[in-house]
Amino acid sequence: MDARIVVAGASMAGLRAAEQLRAAGWTGAITLVGDEPHMPYNRPPLSKEVLAGKAPFDSLAFRPRASVSDVEWRLGRKVVSADLDERTVRLDDGGALAYDGLVVATGMRPRRLACPGPSAGRHTVRTLDDAQGLREALTRPGARVVVVGAGFIGCEVAATAVGLGVAEVTVVDPLPLPMVGPLGELLGRSLQQRHEDRGVRFALGTGVAGFAGDVGAPPSGSRGRVTGVVLGDGSVLPADVVVESVGSVANTEWLDGNGLDLRDGVLTDELLRVGGRPEVVAVGDVARFPNARYDGVPRRVEHWSIPTDTAKHAAKVLVRHLSGGQEELAPFAPLPTFWSDQHDFRLQSFGAPVLGKDDVRILDGDPGGDVLVGYHRDGRLVGVVALGGQAVAASAARYRAELLRQPALTV
Repeated sequence: MDARIVVAGASMAGLRAAEQLRAAGWTGAITLVGDEPHMPYNRPPLSKEVLAGKAPFDSLAFRPRASVSDVEWRLGRKVVSADLDERTVRLDDGGALAYDGLVVATGMRPRRLACPGPSAGRHTVRTLDDAQGLREALTRPGARVVVVGAGFIGCEVAATAVGLGVAEVTVVDPLPLPMVGPLGELLGRSLQQRHEDRGVRFALGTGVAGFAGDVGAPPSGSRGRVTGVVLGDGSVLPADVVVESVGSVANTEWLDGNGLDLRDGVLTDELLRVGGRPEVVAVGDVARFPNARYDGVPRRVEHWSIPTDTAKHAAKVLVRHLSGGQEELAPFAPLPTFWSDQHDFRLQSFGAPVLGKDDVRILDGDPGGDVLVGYHRDGRLVGVVALGGQAVAASAARYRAELLRQPALTV
């Protein structure tokens, strides 16, 4: 039987893994299994250009490299279990695949609110189908929108909804400021002000207790449709459309029973190997890995650059093992990068600001306008974030080389 690598997950991380396996010299069979019917596509535009109607759905598909033209795609199929000792995975159609190497690339799914009330009219933004359904809801005349969650996706959706001219947009979050978790108070305050100046309302420091619903009798078709969001203090925000942006859940249930640490994604070692098994690696935002650039604490990173970065490193590790190579490989040490377009401004970040939120310094500009902020740990710069126009975003990029030179930090 020919040697085979199975890639569990056929989104961006799975595609990049297949491409990097070929680049690393793997000439054997590769099978990708993904639960969506679509070929891999770009997700960041879903909450921005796609919702705004500026990018058609069919424009998001990645163009695979020629090197993976011979891989087997099993789309619309889901990996439901794995036996890592036997080196097999089982699919939801009852079929099984044997493998010599396994790439875990099953990613995340949106976390949903476990609150009483109707479900119709409540949306998430993760897939093409999600974005299409939400766009239809946002473009109905007079739509009142409540976004639950003031993180990246929540703020992007709120900005897009305002741009579409919806009647009302309110963002709800139990934290006191938008995006305060990853960015801290200084930029959180600045972001709130910018959103409010453009028409977004906020209900911060409060959670969601439930959903009010229209219980009109058929044939009105309105039974069970959300009409409002009940806050923790009992007040109700009118809502025709609710967007739940309250974090993600790792798709790891199929790995249960193999003795792995699945508490938050799939724990890997410094080479992205899973559970001490050199024939199993994890890539993308499902991987919880120690970053040798910082303190060695395993963390998941949900940034757009991570699927490519992890795939490149994990592919080399896996191919080296399967080919019997002995060369030493350096620990995985990426420089995280993210951006977020909201209204007419951009957030651009390099490094790990979350590690330096206790020592935040303005490097250039002013929080009321274009501003460049540095995040420090033990006196060392560990991240920069620009907020504003293209010029200040370019300024942040100039710190990339300095961040790459920073020595590893210890706890």
